[in-house]
Order: sequence, then C-alpha cells, then structure tokens
Amino acid sequence: MNGVFDLGGTDGLGPVDPSDSEPVFRAEWEKTVFAMYPACVGAGYFGIDQFRHGTEKMDPATYLSSPYYQHWLHSIEAHVIEIGAIEADELARRTRHYLDNPDAPLPEHSQRQELLDFVDIAVSAGASAARRTSKQPRFTVGDKVRTAHVSPFGHTRLARYIRGKQAVVVAHRGSFIYPDSAGNGLGDAPEHVYTIKFTSEELWGKGFGDPNASVCFDVWDPYVELVDEENGATAWVQGPQVKKKLPPASRRWSRCSSKRG
Repeated sequence: MNGVFDLGGTDGLGPVDPSDSEPVFRAEWEKTVFAMYPACVGAGYFGIDQFRHGTEKMDPATYLSSPYYQHWLHSIEAHVIEIGAIEADELARRTRHYLDNPDAPLPEHSQRQELLDFVDIAVSAGASAARRTSKQPRFTVGDKVRTAHVSPFGHTRLARYIRGKQAVVVAHRGSFIYPDSAGNGLGDAPEHVYTIKFTSEELWGKGFGDPNASVCFDVWDPYVELVDEENGATAWVQGPQVKKKLPPASRRWSRCSSKRG
C-alpha cells in the first residue's frame, strides 16, 4: 500500500539532524513496548512483515506526529485484538485502569522458559528471515532489470521511488520470506532476493540526479523483470501483487487522484 510511511524521495521534511546523545528510549513505556514485540513474535501472534503492515495502517496524521514506539504499540494492539488474544473492550478497560492508577501492581503471569529464551536470542542476535525454496534464481549479476510499476493495496517492500525504474543486478543474496505474501497473512512463500543498482539520474531524472552517484536496493524476485536490450521492452512473467481480494470500490477510490477534487 502507499502511505506516509514510504518517505523515500519525499521533499519538505527538513534535514536529518540526529543528536550526539540520542537516548535509546525516551520514556519507560517504550522499553516495555520493545520487549512486547519479540514476545509476541515468539508466541506466534504475528511475523515481522505483518507487524510492519500494522504500523502502515495507522492514521497518517497520527503516524507522522507520534513517537517511533507508538507505531509499534499500535501494531501490537491491533494484532492481539485481531487474533482474539484480548477483546478491544478489555484492552481499553485495562488501559484506563493503569492510566488512572499508574502505581497499581501488574497482573501475575507465568513465565514460559522457551519464550524467554527466544526473546533473549531475538533481541541480541535478531531472527533471520532466510528460508529455503525449490525455485531457481532467475537473474544473475550483470542482468539489466526493471522494477514493477504498481501500487499494491497490501503490504510490500517495493518502495515507490524505485517503481518502474531500470537497474543492474549486482548481487544475489539467497532466498527469504516474501513480505508481499507474509505481510498480508498468506504465508512465507520465500523468494530470491537481489541487490540491484540504479543510477541517480534513473531515479530522479537528468539534471536532478547526480550523474556520478548510484543507489543500491534489495528486491525480491517478483519485483523485477529482465529488460530486453534489443527493443527496450520488459518481459514480465509475474508481478509483485499477491492474489488478494480487492477492497470495496469506495475504499479504492479513497486514494488521492488527479481525477478527484
């Protein structure tokens, strides 16, 4: 889906000016939210791609004006309600209780050692998304490819600013969970991943991109197709959009369009 979370190539947001003493956490509650994420993954509530998609569904104004870990909390809450781990009314009631009684004791809970072990490993070393696939890689280093020019309604890692652009394959990274499938609740469906290199002018246009600069981007196999150098055409075999029922027409038209006022 397209949204304010996809900021690549966006103007007018001001300079990136990180502080030399930037704290890891700005508030105590952020530490708790950080711990909740691997615990929920380890419990099987969601995977990283579903988690990311949850943050993408936030109200745009709230997304841009809220701290980073509020994005995490929004996605966690949405998923635990969706899978039935807690009812929305119960979550609201408990939240209200602790807002009104910040020193109230936390409820008792059992500690599952295997879950604690998973959290320790996930926080310290991460959890690999590498998966085996019987598919063979379709591209090799040096191949000229073009990215899909699409606007999926579901989760995707195909950034807007690289769509419909030509690049060169510079590396094959192996096979990994396919976000466009996993993020939309359709299973891991692993695909090969490549690093492709764009010229700056290909992305931003002549006179705007630095002619001596380039940008590398990791893409999943369905995001790209081979360019026919003889006639400049692109031989599309498959696209990045996982087969999925489209939302109602009223929702589809909610996108900004030059045809609408």
